[in-house]
Amino acid sequence: MKISICIPVYNFDVRELIYALRKEIDCYSINAEIILIDDASDEKFKSINRFQDQVAQLVLLDKNIGRSKIRNLFLNYAQGDYLLFLDCDVKIENIHFLRNYFTEIETNPDVEVIYGNFKIDRKFSKTLRNRYSVEREIFSGSRSSDFSVLKTVNFLIKRDTFEKFIFNEKLTDYGYEDYIFAREMQLSGVKFSAINNPVIHFDDTINAFFLSKTETAINSLYRLSKDLENETLIKEIRVYRTANKVVRYRFKTIFLIIYNLFENLIKKNLLSENPNLMLFDIYKLSLMLKKLK
Repeated sequence: MKISICIPVYNFDVRELIYALRKEIDCYSINAEIILIDDASDEKFKSINRFQDQVAQLVLLDKNIGRSKIRNLFLNYAQGDYLLFLDCDVKIENIHFLRNYFTEIETNPDVEVIYGNFKIDRKFSKTLRNRYSVEREIFSGSRSSDFSVLKTVNFLIKRDTFEKFIFNEKLTDYGYEDYIFAREMQLSGVKFSAINNPVIHFDDTINAFFLSKTETAINSLYRLSKDLENETLIKEIRVYRTANKVVRYRFKTIFLIIYNLFENLIKKNLLSENPNLMLFDIYKLSLMLKKLK
């Protein structure tokens, strides 16, 4: 059994990550390969991340192809029975990280997708992005069977399963590509397990940029909603479900009038050092409502 460690890279120094993975592979003779695909990073990072002697494959793309397409591209290079996807901006904390995945495979051979969870680096823990991760995305406990916890930051998937359920390449912008990926597998009965085998995520996104990315994500969700075939996939997304209720009960106009009165105060809080997630929910709902008729 072989694992292909697949790391899409964009403008990030991955030396520490590669050395940590390489150390565990070499020390314990683990049957694993490391593959990097660089999504047209700046020349500075291309120069830093030249690991021909440390990785099985180093692929440099001439133009940026985005989060979904680049992950699917690993199927062209990976030789493993399983593909382990890691975001480039993570750090390995546990010296048994890879072995924990092998143990889970051996213990539960029928499981097709294993999610490993993540932690937030303390330096960035108070930002809106990371506060959201801590309170809404990171699962607690030793394991979970809830498919909705899956994030692309750190997960392992059987090769033949991934060939059936690739990422939706129509989602070229930021937002909901991991949710749609997980939801399609869940609805098809793919066997899933989440274990606490986390990486540490270094996300230094400032609040203003995260609000901009959130707007992009809502735009992506709205485009998905325009195709009726996607309704089954997106109907449980909280902001979409709530927005549709508001529209259905004809509260949209009054909600947006009240929101506009307090918009500056809401954004001031979300840009502060102590952002409130309830206000963030209201902000997202306003963006969705402005799209819906």
